[in-house]
Amino acid sequence: MSAAVALADDAQPYGVFAALRWAVARDLRLALRSRSELGVQLLFYVIVVSLFPLASSPERTLLAALGPGVLWVAALLASLLSLPRLFASDFADGTLEQIVLSPYPLAALLSGKVVAHWLTTGLPIVMLAPLLGLQYGLDGEVLAIVTISLLIGTPILSLLGAIGAALTLGARGGGSLLALLILPLYVPVLIFGAGSADAIRAGLSASPNLSLLAAGLLLALVGAPLATAAAVRIALD
Repeated sequence: MSAAVALADDAQPYGVFAALRWAVARDLRLALRSRSELGVQLLFYVIVVSLFPLASSPERTLLAALGPGVLWVAALLASLLSLPRLFASDFADGTLEQIVLSPYPLAALLSGKVVAHWLTTGLPIVMLAPLLGLQYGLDGEVLAIVTISLLIGTPILSLLGAIGAALTLGARGGGSLLALLILPLYVPVLIFGAGSADAIRAGLSASPNLSLLAAGLLLALVGAPLATAAAVRIALD
């Protein structure tokens, strides 16, 4: 059954939430069929985080200082690694064109794809972070702040990444171009995310950094789906 026909059969015609629900369910089913690909991304995250303690000094103070930044950089790279699969397969087999032509709001459909991407990439990273952070001797409060910052920040990575993935659809060397486009946008998220843990270690409050992350998430939730929809339409023209 084509994407357009499946959408037309929904019980709530042309609704935003119906489109969002359909896109999330569809992409989760597709992701679960390729568990090996998901496993590679999580294994990449685990390996990157685990290599730093082996390559640096075993001194507890140094590891505790490195830990939050390493967890965040590894999360950023793991998210970047998974972005090409966000639209590439649908673009290759023509499904993306049917999604664009459906009567449902395109921004809502693409938002559903981003939600599915975060559930299969960002959420596992958030869940693994406290366990991997133990390698760096991080105390409970710092681990909690790192986890909270990842919980707020990883959806921003997926939302911003969706814009880059849409802009590079069909481009030669799209993976390299995607990294060049997206990494500068990830820098503020990385700074505020890792900075929240550094603030706790310095005896300060993490609230300013977490508040800025939350504000960034709200802006991304509003603007990223519209920008992604516009980029997809440009790529298909």
